[in-house]
Amino acid sequence: MKYHDNIVELGALLPDYMGFIFWEKSSRYFDGQIPDLPKSIKKTGVFVNETIENIVKKVNQHDLQAVQLHGKESVAFCGELRKSLLKNIEIIKVFSILDTFDFAVLEPFESVCDYFLFDTKGKLPGGNGTTFDWKVLQQYPSSKPFFLSGGIGLEELEAVNEILKTDLPVRAIDVNSKFEIEPGLKNISLCNDAIHHIATIKQ
Repeated sequence: MKYHDNIVELGALLPDYMGFIFWEKSSRYFDGQIPDLPKSIKKTGVFVNETIENIVKKVNQHDLQAVQLHGKESVAFCGELRKSLLKNIEIIKVFSILDTFDFAVLEPFESVCDYFLFDTKGKLPGGNGTTFDWKVLQQYPSSKPFFLSGGIGLEELEAVNEILKTDLPVRAIDVNSKFEIEPGLKNISLCNDAIHHIATIKQ
C-alpha cells in the first residue's frame, strides 16, 4: 500500500494484514504516514536486507504489528531482531521458490520466526506477478504456518481453494500485483471480491 485514500478504502474491507514496503528501490516504496486503521488489521512492514536498527525504528514510528523479511536475512539476524522487538510483533521470513525447494533450510528459522512466506523466485524480491509450482508445497515438512504468495489473482483463487482443503498450515493468502491499478494503488473492487471469495472458502 502506498496512497492515503487507497489505504483507508482498503482498510474498510478489513483484511487481516496490510503491507507497507520500506525498501527504497521498490516502485511501491512507502514514505508517508499510515492513516488510522481498524485495530484488527496488522500493519506489516516489508524490509529487504535492512539493519535491525532501522527495522525497529520503522516499527516504532508506524506502530507496526508485523515485519516481513524479504531479503537474505540469516537465522542469527532473525534471532537478534526477535530480541529487539516486542514479543507481540510477528516476524515473517520470506523464501522464494520456482519449481523446486530444499525445505531443510527452514528448520533453523523455526525458533526465530512466527511465520514463513513462500513467494515466486523472480527478478525482484516480490511483486513479480507470477506463481510458482504449488505442488512443491506437498513436501512441506513443518507445522509452522505460512503465507502463500506469488502472482495470486482472482483466476488463481480456485487453485488456492484446493490448497486450503489440504492439511497444509496456510496462515494467509498474500495478494499484491494482480489487484493493482498501478504499483501500490489497489483496485478496491477486485480486493473486495478476493476477500469475500476467501471468506467463503474458510466457511
